[in-house]
Amino acid sequence: MPPKTTDPALIHALLGEAVLARLATADPRTLQPHVVPVWFLWDGTSIWISAFESTRKLKELLRNPRCAVLIEAKEPGKEPGKLEAVLMEGSAEVIETPRELVREKSIEIYTRYMGPQGVLGQEPQSWSRDPENRLVKLTPEMTRAW
Repeated sequence: MPPKTTDPALIHALLGEAVLARLATADPRTLQPHVVPVWFLWDGTSIWISAFESTRKLKELLRNPRCAVLIEAKEPGKEPGKLEAVLMEGSAEVIETPRELVREKSIEIYTRYMGPQGVLGQEPQSWSRDPENRLVKLTPEMTRAW
């Protein structure tokens, strides 16, 4: 395994980039892992992800909140002194209410990836207001970076 770092500045820099994260969950009955790419927002303490109630990832988190999130640089290994990846593990909280918080955080997440104009489109606006929309909040118990 590559050497790990705990330099908060390097970790925050990578988490500030609009790159895809990979969320790993596991079905508590079968123990089958499930990994999906997701958009995320880092607030300095927690990772926030918008997810719909009908998705496998959310159903699994409701039954088993233990998960992991991996965030990789756009081009790992290309820039000396830059992190290649951050791995976070812990128990996620699924947030359904207040609905205004779900909507506001979802719009923040969508804006990171779609930009201030793109988020005004019909789809992201409807996603943020969808009654199935939830927030997944992971405040990591363990963080590794390399």
